[in-house]
Amino acid sequence: MPRPVKVLLVARVVNRVGAFSVPFLAALLAADYHAGLASAGVVAAFFGVASIPSRLVGGRLAAGLGRRRTIVAGLVGCALAQLGLAGAGSLPVAAGCAFALGLVFELYEPPSQALIAELAGPGGQERAFSLFNAALALGGIGAGLLAALLGRWDLRWLFVADAVSCLLCALLVRLAVPADTRPRDRDRTASAASPWRDPALLLMLALGTGYALLYLQIVTALPLSLPARGLHTADAGLLFTVSAAAVVAGQPLLRLRRIAALGTATGLALGHLLIAVGLLGYAAATTLPTAAAATILCALGELLVMGRAYGAVAALAPAGQADRYLAAFGTCWGFGGVAAPLVATQLLTHAGPVALWTTLAALSLTLTAAHLTLHRPAPTPELTPPS
Repeated sequence: MPRPVKVLLVARVVNRVGAFSVPFLAALLAADYHAGLASAGVVAAFFGVASIPSRLVGGRLAAGLGRRRTIVAGLVGCALAQLGLAGAGSLPVAAGCAFALGLVFELYEPPSQALIAELAGPGGQERAFSLFNAALALGGIGAGLLAALLGRWDLRWLFVADAVSCLLCALLVRLAVPADTRPRDRDRTASAASPWRDPALLLMLALGTGYALLYLQIVTALPLSLPARGLHTADAGLLFTVSAAAVVAGQPLLRLRRIAALGTATGLALGHLLIAVGLLGYAAATTLPTAAAATILCALGELLVMGRAYGAVAALAPAGQADRYLAAFGTCWGFGGVAAPLVATQLLTHAGPVALWTTLAALSLTLTAAHLTLHRPAPTPELTPPS
């Protein structure tokens, strides 16, 4: 990988180590600002809604302001909002800071992903995005340990740690990523290209929303479902650590000839198939080792899906439009983030954990079939021999 890509990967590890505060947002509002659970949930939902336009604005700013400037501005904005949350003296101020955090939370994603796609080149995009996902997983291991330490002391310190990690990440990017250059002249067709009018991108967005809904429901439901299976809620932290470790340790598998030779559709389908098997494992698991085995299968599926999905979207983008395409595709996480908690809790409440995991496995199998059916290469037009 080129040096700037390595810098971005290291910066994201640093940022991810501190980025464990958002899951504790509702808990902070309830504990320190005496908000009811319903009020805390509404504020947390506002954060999720605000994060959807944040990614789209990030794509726009990257094209106009420059990628490095947008990344740095987004990270500094996150740090200021986090410090505001940590130091707020009242619930309204904390709620305003939470909404502001949502507005800047995703600004850096489109430009950083576009830089990776551009610097890695067509032949290295899939590998680079897989490493990007592994960097997040590696940072997530440290994030869980940091959250366990600081969260027992005072929840506000989680937001301070997150702010510090954002500033360190911004400093790394500012010092080591190449400076922004003037946007290259583009023809009118390229500048007018809209990802929302590209059928191939809209297809990837629909399938990506299905995956985001699947992934975020796993994250939401796993801690809630474990007690019904005879396990402790805190065991979810161990399972999340196992998942992150499997994503990191599994990176060499992507370099195996047979895995690397898989087409986009086949690789995505195989990844969703592994996730489906892992989810069925959750439905049957009654011990921590069996749940860990199911977690590893889901993590291997994630390993195959994440890099290929973002690589495929980057390949769809016309020259100079990667920021906007990746920003549009990234909204799938916002849509999934709003729906996943609602769907997962309803399934758990009314149907139970076995039905939940079986339903999610069926969704994953549906995505498997969709990738095999819909991702078909366009037929090569027959050339008429000259007369």
